[in-house]
Amino acid sequence: MVADPLFLEHRTGEHPESPQRLTAILGQLESSGLAARTRRLAPVAASLETLLRVHPTDYLERLAAWESAGGGQVEEDTVMSSRSAFVARSAAGSLCAIVDRVLDGDADNGFAAVRPPGHHALADRPMGFCLLGTIAIAAEHARSRGVDRVLIVDFDVHHGNGTQDLFYDREEIGFLSLHRFPFYPGTGAATETGTGRGLGTTVNLPMTFGTPTDTILPRFADAVERLAERLRPDLLLVSAGFDAHRLDPVGNLGFEVEDFGTITRILTDAAARWCGGRLVSVLEGGYHPRWLAESVGIHLQGLIEATGERSA
Repeated sequence: MVADPLFLEHRTGEHPESPQRLTAILGQLESSGLAARTRRLAPVAASLETLLRVHPTDYLERLAAWESAGGGQVEEDTVMSSRSAFVARSAAGSLCAIVDRVLDGDADNGFAAVRPPGHHALADRPMGFCLLGTIAIAAEHARSRGVDRVLIVDFDVHHGNGTQDLFYDREEIGFLSLHRFPFYPGTGAATETGTGRGLGTTVNLPMTFGTPTDTILPRFADAVERLAERLRPDLLLVSAGFDAHRLDPVGNLGFEVEDFGTITRILTDAAARWCGGRLVSVLEGGYHPRWLAESVGIHLQGLIEATGERSA
């Protein structure tokens, strides 16, 4: 796991994607004893070579220039401070470091409690609180390590449009998103299924507000199994957003904390069945500090339990 005060240094003022999110998570993991049950890795910034697999040079230069200027409002919903680009690079690099541990067999799974989130970022611009496509960078990093097929599953309440856009025509990187719809960012209709060689490797599960969780979760489990069976991934990457919680001020799909435990179990079971348990998860959204922290706790608990089951 990576969970470090470095990621508090992306300072956003009164913005909902605030350092208080991570402060609450760090406190929850310590007080619950979960932190002591993980192996902690130090954060590491992604190399330029790693970033260039997803983002062009001119965009990375713009990020650096915005950071040098002290930050500010860089997109309608996105702000930066004087350390934000470095922190975002460290989020991506830390996720790649966990991927390395899992691919090397040093761990079955891992979790990066990092910020800013990344699943809305496009190749050439920030969007929706996101600066870099963190999970996309990790997927390309895994591919550079010789991984043949990667499945990305996103359960943030907002559709992961950036991740989808980057891999929409790729047959070796699948993307599945469970999200509220219609809702920000306006993408993620069920008809969006990929293009060209990637046709069928994108699966969207748009859920209208008010859909019961006992309808949502079985549909999610079935979709994960179907796409995994088609793709036969070597690695499962997870965009773990917790803003579907019923009290989240930015999202809400009626979920309780326990529902994130069910989602985690669906994903660890899929990883065990299709890719030797290899699963790496990264924090995306979740904007009510208390319920975010508790939801992250049950997610991490599920990852730890899956590791124990594999070694039993």
